[in-house]
Amino acid sequence: MRAVVQRVTSARVTVDDELVGGIGTGLLVYLGITHGDGPAEVGWLARKVWDLRILRDEQSASDLGAPILVVSQFTLYGDARKGRRPTWQAAAPGEVSEPVYASCCAALRALGARVEEGRFGAGMLVESVNDGPFTVLLER
Repeated sequence: MRAVVQRVTSARVTVDDELVGGIGTGLLVYLGITHGDGPAEVGWLARKVWDLRILRDEQSASDLGAPILVVSQFTLYGDARKGRRPTWQAAAPGEVSEPVYASCCAALRALGARVEEGRFGAGMLVESVNDGPFTVLLER
């Protein structure tokens, strides 16, 4: 499981000009799922994102009750080491990754997070204002 986490002052996701998720100051999480990701990875990632002290004044989303926008991102498992076209073999297929994505959002909510979501599998337009800029990669 991989996640790119950005500290943002605002972020929003639209699909076909319809707003499907948006937050003010908080965290934007791009979530990539690989084969074999399951409950252990979901629990680890949810806790890490919720408690990660990357907001202003070294605070976490849990400290501030800051919202989290989670967007599925299979391209985090793209491999472009050879040739000019990335391969996506390490990314879990939709029928495997969609329930894991949903579990991750549910795990964040269970921790107390206000979670907004993109639309899994859709062509999304993601707009964000990165605060800092500040971006970290989490991987398990």
